[in-house]
Amino acid sequence: MDAVLFIYTIVGFLLASYSVIANDCVQTLGTFIASNSEKFKWYYLWGAASLVLLFTLWYGWSINDGDISFGRLNKIPYQEIQWYHAAAPAVLLLLTRVGIPVSTSFLVLSAFASTFILEKMLLKSVMGYAVAAITAYVLWFLIARWFDEKNDPVREKNKRKWRIAQWCSTGFLWYTWLSHDLANIAVYLPRQLSIEWMLFVSFVFVSLLGWIFYEKGGKIQNIVLNKQGTRYVRSATIIDLVYAFILLFFKQYNDIPMSTTWVFVGLLCGREFAIASISTNTYKLKHAFPIVGKDFLKMMIGLGVSVAIVMAIHNL
Repeated sequence: MDAVLFIYTIVGFLLASYSVIANDCVQTLGTFIASNSEKFKWYYLWGAASLVLLFTLWYGWSINDGDISFGRLNKIPYQEIQWYHAAAPAVLLLLTRVGIPVSTSFLVLSAFASTFILEKMLLKSVMGYAVAAITAYVLWFLIARWFDEKNDPVREKNKRKWRIAQWCSTGFLWYTWLSHDLANIAVYLPRQLSIEWMLFVSFVFVSLLGWIFYEKGGKIQNIVLNKQGTRYVRSATIIDLVYAFILLFFKQYNDIPMSTTWVFVGLLCGREFAIASISTNTYKLKHAFPIVGKDFLKMMIGLGVSVAIVMAIHNL
């Protein structure tokens, strides 16, 4: 690898690492941060998340012949990194800083994948959004009748149990999500990484994760905070478990990458509508529609930017 290509590779990898973690971290760790930031120092939460991150990274590397993408890049062969490949995460970084929940899978992988693969990614992501929304609506339509976080909070004797359950569910979700979205960063790297590369990648990931916890999720965290009950440990635990099992299902479905952001937004959408449907207070469907619609609009903005990038690259 000559010097110019090496520079493009490092720049693309660093931009993708920060952009993907900063933008998508809220999906898996957002409820964890929201419900624990007042109970624990940020570096304790960072340490726990880093352990799961390092286990996932090195486990995937060991069982996939040096490939950390868990097979998500089987249909996207390695390409020599050019300047326009690094431009995709740079755009993602800008959108992240203003709090837009962009699909990193579309925005980053669009610079590498064929239009045929992007079409399959879009179809799988739409399926993920629909499955997550329907599942969340049905579950919370039933669950919300028993769990009223404001008027019927967790009893003091059960708080420790729910806290432990949430940490376990977050760890499971964090592992499952990483097995999907590491592909969005690994696409910039050789498919078989050496020990030296792995040490460098591990250092970068853990450092960036520490910054995210220090910032308490950043601006994109508002997507979680403006939803009903996400600061409560009981609700956060259930959200994490449902999201993890949906991601696990699609991970086993096939090896085509998908937008985990769309699945996450679909999950919160279905949950929000379910809570509004059975609410006996002032929170009604008319209040849920603007919140859900705003998130959906941001997703469409991200998709539009992704399509623009892939069209520009193919035309150039």
